[in-house]
Amino acid sequence: MKTNYSRVASLKTQAAFEAELKKNQVEIPFDADVIAGKDSPLAQPFTLASGRKIGNRFAIHPMEGWDGTHEGNPTEYTIRRWKNFGRSGAKLIWGGEATAVRPDGRANPNQLMILDENMAAMESIRKDLVEAHRSLYGNTDDLFVGLQLTHSGRFARPNIKTKLEPRILYHHPLLEKIYNISPDTPVMTDAEIEDLIGYYIRAAKRAQTIGFDFVDIKHCHGYLGHEFLSSFNRPGKYGGSFENRTRFLREIVKGIQGECPGLTLGVRLSAIDFPPYRPDENNIGRMLEYRDAIGRYPFAFGGDPEHPENYKLDETIAFLKLLEEIGVELINFSLASPYYNHHITRPAYFPPSDGYDAPEDPLVGVARHIAVANELHSHVTKLACVGSGYSYLQDYIPNVAQAVIRKNMIDFVGLGRSSISYPEYPADILNGRAIKRTAICRSFSDCTTAPRKGLISGCYPLDEFYKSLPEAEEVKRIKAELKK
Repeated sequence: MKTNYSRVASLKTQAAFEAELKKNQVEIPFDADVIAGKDSPLAQPFTLASGRKIGNRFAIHPMEGWDGTHEGNPTEYTIRRWKNFGRSGAKLIWGGEATAVRPDGRANPNQLMILDENMAAMESIRKDLVEAHRSLYGNTDDLFVGLQLTHSGRFARPNIKTKLEPRILYHHPLLEKIYNISPDTPVMTDAEIEDLIGYYIRAAKRAQTIGFDFVDIKHCHGYLGHEFLSSFNRPGKYGGSFENRTRFLREIVKGIQGECPGLTLGVRLSAIDFPPYRPDENNIGRMLEYRDAIGRYPFAFGGDPEHPENYKLDETIAFLKLLEEIGVELINFSLASPYYNHHITRPAYFPPSDGYDAPEDPLVGVARHIAVANELHSHVTKLACVGSGYSYLQDYIPNVAQAVIRKNMIDFVGLGRSSISYPEYPADILNGRAIKRTAICRSFSDCTTAPRKGLISGCYPLDEFYKSLPEAEEVKRIKAELKK
């Protein structure tokens, strides 16, 4: 049963959109008049603590296509996507896409890798992005391009798209049941973690060698870096206390700083987390119940263990303070995990194939993203902060993006899904061009449904390139089956 929320696409005027916010008591900043050109708040440069200037306030989030080779190199699909990142007009390209530091950490058998044998291909794809930007906008001195380094941990599928081969830090009874992970699955040892840290450091050195401006040490969405932060019950030096749960990150940062002087560091972080959601009898997402022996939910970093339906930012703020102390310069705020609470991570009207209908108006989810990021931004002085969750705003991205930057609620507005269907959206906003309504992402979630079913990711409903592929018909078939 579809929940009864108004689709943003149906809100044809600013007045209708603002009335919808008011009706649902949703607080989202909104500027009625969007300024174009050099005077726009979105066009203002930002200078990092180290002095590097980034040319405007748009960022492109890391987005995978599940379309690399089995050897971890980009294909024509990957190259096209990265060129679109460059064409976007955004001056901060956050990480390109999640790139595994070694084979067992791949989220799918077609994920990119940053190994010695992949360096030439990764250097080429970075140059393609930069050249695409130069060809349209001339100056690339203020373009800042990173590479996201990852190990997929619990959600690793390195060999077969449908087969999890998890590397876990602790046992999570709910996730093990949902994903059919055996309770006998071995937990990574401290020695294995120490070995993995070396892979991150070597990956960062490769990225610097081939010209990336920064690397992102991924700590979001339930992947391994994020799981360290919720390893409250893990014994030993990588679990339990806040100091221990952040040791993995601190040792990676220290190693990179020793091996890669001058390389800027960033972290994409799931700032809050919740227990998993699953569909009820009406396909509405409902939070699963779990309590430990003392009545707490012990697996959510940024969560309230006493009241797991709420979030709590004390440790998240402490984490940001730590990042500032150890010399990390950029932070990208995401929320929760698209695997087990996708309506929080990626607010959308239409769920992915393995998801559920949202238990809240997606605009509530956008407002949560903005509010959490604003609160965290207020606690830092040295970190450049990127916000997420804006794509669901669709036609009204310009109005809200300008408002949050003008009010100093965040430093950069990050766009993900909207850049798949409409890569040049930031450039059109900055230059005051008419918005291409037919290209705007409407959160159909095909870009998630496709890879969840073993296909390459792309905007099959709106992008003519993907519409023409055989996979487009397969996606339609999968969605039709789900409706039966």
